[in-house]
Amino acid sequence: MKKALSMLLAVMMAASVFTACGGGTTSTGSTSTAASGASGSTASAEGDYAGQTLKVAAIETAYGSEMWQKVVDGFEAKTGATVELTTDKNLEDVIDPQMKAGNFYDVVHLATGREKALPETMLKENALTDLSDVLDMKVLGEDVTVGEKIIPGFTGNLTTNPYNDEHVYMMPMFYGPCGLFYNKANFTEGGGELTLPTTWDEFFALADQTDIPLFTYPTAGYLDAFIYAMIPEVGGQDFFNNALRYDEATWASEEMGQMFDVLGKLAANTEKSTPSNGNSDNFTKNQQLILDNKALFMPNGNWVIGEMADAPRADGFEWGFMALPAMEQGGDRYSYTFFEQCWVPAGSQNQELAKVFISYLYSDEAAAIFAESGAVQPIVGMTDKLSDDNKVYYSVYDNGAKAAIGTFATTKPVEGMDFKQVFCFTMDSVVNGNKTAEQWHTDMQDACKTMAAAME
Repeated sequence: MKKALSMLLAVMMAASVFTACGGGTTSTGSTSTAASGASGSTASAEGDYAGQTLKVAAIETAYGSEMWQKVVDGFEAKTGATVELTTDKNLEDVIDPQMKAGNFYDVVHLATGREKALPETMLKENALTDLSDVLDMKVLGEDVTVGEKIIPGFTGNLTTNPYNDEHVYMMPMFYGPCGLFYNKANFTEGGGELTLPTTWDEFFALADQTDIPLFTYPTAGYLDAFIYAMIPEVGGQDFFNNALRYDEATWASEEMGQMFDVLGKLAANTEKSTPSNGNSDNFTKNQQLILDNKALFMPNGNWVIGEMADAPRADGFEWGFMALPAMEQGGDRYSYTFFEQCWVPAGSQNQELAKVFISYLYSDEAAAIFAESGAVQPIVGMTDKLSDDNKVYYSVYDNGAKAAIGTFATTKPVEGMDFKQVFCFTMDSVVNGNKTAEQWHTDMQDACKTMAAAME
C-alpha cells in the first residue's frame, strides 16, 4: 500500500473473511538440484540445504495453485532443498488427519476465520511454533530483514501475536481491503441516479429512492470483517481493542447497542433469498445479486472480482468499492484489512528450513510471482507495482478510510461454544425474523463473557 497506508497502519491496533470458497485438488511439487546463494540467520553458503526435504501445504483459493509451484521452484533453486508441495481448496481435510497421525507439515499457508478453524484450534492447543526470530532473519537472497520489509502494523497484533504478547506465531501473507462492493452504474460516479452514501443514515435513505434491496452477503461468515470495521466506527480504536478481548463493559455499552441497531436495519433491508443461499454451495448466487442489480451493496474482499469474472452481469456493470459508511456526518469510515497467514506446526521436523522458506516468501522474487496471480503481500512499496484495477481497491485508505486490523484474542478451548456462529451467523436468523438484533446483542454479550473466562 502507498506511504499513507504505511503511516496509518503504524498507529492502528493490529490483529484476520475470509478465504475464497470452493472444492479441491491436490498437487505435489517437483524437485530441483539447482542452487544459488542462500541468505538469512541460518543460511550461509550455496546449497546449504541440499538433501533436506521441506513439506509445504497451501490453501488453493481464487489465486490458484500455480503461483505456489513457481515459488517452490525458486526456493529449491536457491537452497538445493527439495520441497513437497500440497495444495487443496479444502486444505484442512487433507492435512488435519495427517497431522493427527503425527505426519506434520513444516510450513502451512492457511488463514484463520475459516469455518473449520484449524489454525485457531492449534493455537488453543499451543501447537504452533514461535516465529518471532523470523522477523530478524534476512530475506533469502536479499540484504534486508523480513521485519524491515513488512508494512508496520501487520505484525504485533492479535492475529500474528495471538497470545497478546511479543511473540509472533503467524506470519502475515496476502492481504486485501474488505468493504462494500457495488455496481458503479447505479450511482452518479457511473452515470446512475443514486448518490453513494457516506453515512449509515444516507445508506438507509436509499431505500426510498430505489426498489433494489440495499444489502446482501455471500455467507454470514463474511460478516466478520464487516463487523470488525463497524466496531471502531462506533467506539474508536481502544474500544475496538477491548472488544476483541471480549471485554464485558465494551460489549454491553451504548455504543455497541448502536452497532446492533444498524445491523438490525441492515437485516430488514437484506435481499430475502440471502440466508438460504448463504452456504459454500450457493454463495455465488448471492454475489450474483450485485451483478444483476438485485442488491445494491455486498461486503466482500477483492477476490470476488476473480470469482465472478465469467458471470453474467447487467448492461454497463462496473465494480465499485468503498469503505463502510460512517456512523455520523464527519465520522471515521473504516475498511477492514484481511490478511492470510502462514505458520509452522510445533510438530514440524525441519523448523530451521521452514523459517528460511518463510523468509523467502517476502523476497522481491516471490512477491512478484504472487502478484502475477493477484495475491498481494503487506510488503513496503508493493502496491506501487500493482495494476490500475487493483489500485482501485488497495487505494481505499488513501481516500480517507482508516484500516481496521484485528481478530478476537485466542482462548482455551470452550466445549460447546461456536463463537463465530454467534458473532456472524446470527445475522441469518435476524434476516429470517427468527431473532431480533437486540437478542443478537444479548447473545454476543453472553458469548464474550464465556470466552473472556477462557482467556490464556
